[in-house]
Amino acid sequence: MAVLAAAQLLDELMGRNRNVAPNEKVKELNWEDSEYCKYFLAKFCPHDLFVNTRVDLGACCKVHDEEVRKLFQKAKPNHHRKLQYQEDFLRFCNSMLNDVEKKIVKGKQRLALSASGKTDVPSISPAQTQKNQEQINILNERINDLEAEAEQAGTDGNVEQAQGLMKLCDQLKEERDGLRKQIENGHFSATAELAAAQEKQMEVCEVCGAFLIVGDAQQRIDDHLMGKQHMGFARLKIAIEEVSELVKVAKEKQYGGRAGPGTEEKRERERDLRKEREFERSRSEQREREKDKERERDRKIREKKVKTGDRSDRRERESYREREAHREKERDVEKEKDRSRRHRDSGRRHHHSHRRH
Repeated sequence: MAVLAAAQLLDELMGRNRNVAPNEKVKELNWEDSEYCKYFLAKFCPHDLFVNTRVDLGACCKVHDEEVRKLFQKAKPNHHRKLQYQEDFLRFCNSMLNDVEKKIVKGKQRLALSASGKTDVPSISPAQTQKNQEQINILNERINDLEAEAEQAGTDGNVEQAQGLMKLCDQLKEERDGLRKQIENGHFSATAELAAAQEKQMEVCEVCGAFLIVGDAQQRIDDHLMGKQHMGFARLKIAIEEVSELVKVAKEKQYGGRAGPGTEEKRERERDLRKEREFERSRSEQREREKDKERERDRKIREKKVKTGDRSDRRERESYREREAHREKERDVEKEKDRSRRHRDSGRRHHHSHRRH
């Protein structure tokens, strides 16, 4: 790669014919030669967009030549090789955008999972804390009195009475420790709620899939928007629209305003694919909304049970799992029906296409 870069630099400084002998015939430029990068000729080379980023594609092994690109642009729009180069460019760019779309979806799922994973620890009220503290003080006095009585009974030789008093004293100590633990849990819950409130909320960039801080400083937002990765994917989207329009116009001109061979079937497949993606996206959003509703409902039930002192919510969790399993089974059945319908429609179109030919 270093040798190729040095050769390109020498070509820029001394010309591409620097090593040609005086009596040797100079090779004419031809943009159809395999040594030239077809992506660079069609629009630009994606390898140059993400240099030194997480999605760096590495150095391109083909030659980038501006004069050859000018020859490519002067060629007829409906030239079959030119159309092939442009379609290859679209396929490569679309594959990269599909990868970043998957990354965006995974990022959103990760944020949703981290948000749902935060457990709601019930906190006790200040009045309840004060009441528990008063009860602890009463228990301390009672424990001290019982220990004094047990000591006196032991001194008097009443061993059985002393053992009974010490047993009762141990029970009161366990009750006191339970009240102290409730107070400590209440302080821990308040601290956890404060930390959760101060935690920075995150979001996913809809262009490059990077994680952003909601309400971050404007300077950091501008740095992200002007970064190579964000600008690279934004440029990819714009280039796909422009080259797609050029390919569409060239094909219409090539076939005299008629659709080319297989174009109608290809468009139908693309429409079906878009419908399938939209359906999957809508179903995924609906599932997320349903899960949010279920989580909110379960949270309210837990809060109600904590207030009433009932902590046996095993039945509610089992009912929730049964409902989720039933919904998942219904979604699988619906997805299978939709897939069968698309397969049947595709077979009919293929049959009609053979009959037309």
